[in-house]
Amino acid sequence: MYAAERHQLLAQRARRDGRVDVNDVAGELGVAPETIRRDLGVLERQGVVRRVYGGAVAVERLDFEPEVAQRDQTNAAEKEAIARAALDLVPDRGSILLDAGTTTSRLATLLPTDHELTVITNSIPVASILATRPGITLHILGGRVRGTTLAAVEAWTLHALDGLLVDVAFLGANGFSAEHGCTTPDMAESAVKAAVVAAARKRVLLADHSKYGTDQLSRFARLAEIDVLVTDSGIDAGAVAELEEAGPEVVLA
Repeated sequence: MYAAERHQLLAQRARRDGRVDVNDVAGELGVAPETIRRDLGVLERQGVVRRVYGGAVAVERLDFEPEVAQRDQTNAAEKEAIARAALDLVPDRGSILLDAGTTTSRLATLLPTDHELTVITNSIPVASILATRPGITLHILGGRVRGTTLAAVEAWTLHALDGLLVDVAFLGANGFSAEHGCTTPDMAESAVKAAVVAAARKRVLLADHSKYGTDQLSRFARLAEIDVLVTDSGIDAGAVAELEEAGPEVVLA
């Protein structure tokens, strides 16, 4: 078995069972435990698992969210491709709302300067990217800032969103599936994302393939509420068909 095949098997096992035991998997595959430890090290750097004594635990099963810097390095090439594909959905003029997230931040860096855009965001990283960008009128939503995601949340943010109607909202998610929709682990952030969905004429979800099926604590939208899902080609054809049947157009970057 090639290393890439072992990585895929270990990732699937971690997501299915919640954890991976080094000795059990080494015996099953007929390789040295050190080989499995190295494989789990690769998966940890990709943000898929967190190593613990004797094995590893799936990140989504832990009671924490990776911080922005760590999440930005996970599937970085896929996120860049998704952001570039999402550019086709940015209007030549009008208003867009950029949700907090590493992929939406990448989209912010790519926004053209020859469009007349009003950009609204609850993300400090997005605001810092766009604050001096020509051709963009920037509005940042206030509220309590979550240190993990650098996103404004709670009453101030929700109150501001309640009075908005934007042309296109670009959202991030920690998980998505046809059955459970779009999810995130923090309920305060989920409430803001739900308000973003309600405040937009068109809703676009930006999420790489690793988030498919990794359902989190709090749902902020069903897939029927999402107009377009932009993901990467790492997702399989069966999943694409299932997702499109649930509502959104699926664009593969």
